[in-house]
Amino acid sequence: MSELTTLTAAELSAKLVAGEVSAVETTQAHLDRIAAVDGAIHAFLATDSEASLAAARAVDERRAAGEELGELAGVPLAIKDVLVTTDMPSTSGSKILEGYRSPFDATVVAKARAAGLINIGKTNMDEFAMGSATENSAYGPTFNPWALDRVPGGSGGGSAAAVSAFEAPLALGSDTGGSIRQPAALTGTVGAKPTYGGVSRYGAIALASSLDQVGPCARTVLDTALLHDVVVGHDRHDSTSLNHAWPSMAAAARDGVDPASLKGLRVGVVKQLALPGMQAGVKARFDETVALLTAQGAEVVEIDAPHFEYAVAAYYLILPSEASSNLAKYDSVRFGLRVEPEGGGTIEGVMSATRGAGFGPEVKRRIILGTYALSAGYYDAYYGSAQKVRTLIQRDFAAAFDKVDVIASPTAPTTAWNIGHVNEDPMQDYLNDATTIPANLAGIPGLSLPIGTASEDGLPVGLQLMAPAFADARLYRAASAIESLITDRDGKPFWAQAPSLVAAQTGKAAA
Repeated sequence: MSELTTLTAAELSAKLVAGEVSAVETTQAHLDRIAAVDGAIHAFLATDSEASLAAARAVDERRAAGEELGELAGVPLAIKDVLVTTDMPSTSGSKILEGYRSPFDATVVAKARAAGLINIGKTNMDEFAMGSATENSAYGPTFNPWALDRVPGGSGGGSAAAVSAFEAPLALGSDTGGSIRQPAALTGTVGAKPTYGGVSRYGAIALASSLDQVGPCARTVLDTALLHDVVVGHDRHDSTSLNHAWPSMAAAARDGVDPASLKGLRVGVVKQLALPGMQAGVKARFDETVALLTAQGAEVVEIDAPHFEYAVAAYYLILPSEASSNLAKYDSVRFGLRVEPEGGGTIEGVMSATRGAGFGPEVKRRIILGTYALSAGYYDAYYGSAQKVRTLIQRDFAAAFDKVDVIASPTAPTTAWNIGHVNEDPMQDYLNDATTIPANLAGIPGLSLPIGTASEDGLPVGLQLMAPAFADARLYRAASAIESLITDRDGKPFWAQAPSLVAAQTGKAAA
């Protein structure tokens, strides 16, 4: 493994600015890493080395000409396939969009290009972001770099696995109910869901429009914050985009790096998020981290959020309802797959054949559920009632944040499970997001960072932090301090504990 692939984005940036390494060298090192290990991991659905290296050369030329560039210029970036790009196909993990080429870049992709980041590939995902394991992709599952018989989480398991396996230092994802944070927890990486509307969704293939949010993931809190700074901000193309003056997330991460900054921080622990059946090793790591916070002078407060127990049920009415509406556009007429029934037929027959062949089982399941929930006579009883529960959850958060600065919980109730396990029981898939879903329903920011490994299996455990809307920087400040505590406890950063294991696992499988 090249030394360049084990550097953080911040470290790579420093070397690029100092002229110690070129963007071309950095990009080639990561492309070589992908070639060496992605056959075992399957984090990527598409790469284009020629396009990536051409973009890197352009950055080197601009830097050589003395042009002032962004801090991350020349740093490689992996992009979840839910975000459309002009240089590579955009499929959202579905056969119905196989080979689709977008005529424009998603706003976050355009911002990343303008900042000089290098797109090195599109990452695998659950089809249309429906899943918690990246097993629902029409192009096959992604495998967890920590243990190749385990899932990397979902729906953005490809982005998280690429970062965890040192195939990319940075990645973009989307989070509708935990799809950035939960894979981060299962792969030992950092992932953030920004405040709803804080990052443009223009060019993100829609799942549930009132829940979807684009965000960053990386191996460190600072790297995640640096990418957040690149993509945050108002976009006139997105009607839900907030016109807000955002502070620097990277500055907040740097300010919070001293664990002493935790003194006086009020940390809420929601008793309803202490889920029955939570893995013992996950709970132990969470409790240890809460004790570390207390030792640093943080004030830990128990929070009662009585409506959180209804969050999963409400979410799985709201999401399928909005998905049913959003996915109606895949009709065989305008773009994407078109399947002709034998002997021809009506337009309705073509639509039915196309959607039957193009959508996978989980997508069909949720479309059926959502269509039923929106149907005449059931709308108020199901979708309408779920929206009322959503309001109650928002009120629970508002009451909680009157008492605390941030809320902490395990990001996921278990570590990574075996490939194929969830497909036996879809309900278990839904329950894996029980701790992350409330933040999406409320539109508040959330962040996951690794806090150690579970004693039972040696796999990563994530801590989730949540803050009020617009207080994303508060999360980065607190997360940076906690990351420093974990580093001090272990004697090295968490991501630095993975290379030998990752190299051994992927090397063995690739061989």
